[in-house]
Amino acid sequence: MENTRTHRPFLLLSIRAEPQAADDEESSVLRLGGLAATDLCTLNVSRQELGHVDLDDWSGIILGGGPFNVSDPTPTKTETQLRVENELLDLMSRVVDADFPFLGCCYGVGTLGSVIGARIDRTYGEPVGAVGITLTSDGRADPLFADVPDTFDAYGGHKEAASTLPETALRLAFSPTCPVQAFRVGENVYATQFHPELDAAGLATRIDVYRDFGYFAPEEADSLKVAARARDARYPAAILARFVQRYRRPRSGEAGLR
Repeated sequence: MENTRTHRPFLLLSIRAEPQAADDEESSVLRLGGLAATDLCTLNVSRQELGHVDLDDWSGIILGGGPFNVSDPTPTKTETQLRVENELLDLMSRVVDADFPFLGCCYGVGTLGSVIGARIDRTYGEPVGAVGITLTSDGRADPLFADVPDTFDAYGGHKEAASTLPETALRLAFSPTCPVQAFRVGENVYATQFHPELDAAGLATRIDVYRDFGYFAPEEADSLKVAARARDARYPAAILARFVQRYRRPRSGEAGLR
């Protein structure tokens, strides 16, 4: 069959070993990002090695969230987590050096933050659910946030966060309980602590999948879903869509991992 793709695809890197959560993450990125199936290639690095990523093959890279934390004590990390971290940290270094389009959702704060010298710890973890996000002056001026208001609701839930950022990073957003909700490195490398790829239905799926992962008491699952649906978290998806629109590049050869 003739390849009719006119743009280089985006690469979604997933760290979710849980099939239901991984499949929902991919479908959410497609739907909320305004992507066709041929516009996105997904690699689940919890199931296979990353290999070499040729940045020239892709329009941009999106890193999803998951249960890994870079601040976990090393002895508690599984062999898979250690491998994934090493592979991603190497890729992050290349992404930063090239100022290559990157959007890291939740786990991206830990991986990108570790590469640039941010302090990543558990000081500012937040419970699962909706959180109010406020843009900084740099955030208001950033093109990726052009379609969101100065304050908006987003879905999140994380054990670790960035306590401090180096001077090389621009803080773009914060919440009352987490000082770094989004930041940018260079002109094209982004990380958000909240989930721009997540709506209420997706959050409900993740609550079901991760109810026994220590994010919340399992008996709170149903009430968390109800509370999430009561909040208007429509705006974060505009950040994902803007990332796709801004960085889509004309096709040049076949995309792939080498």
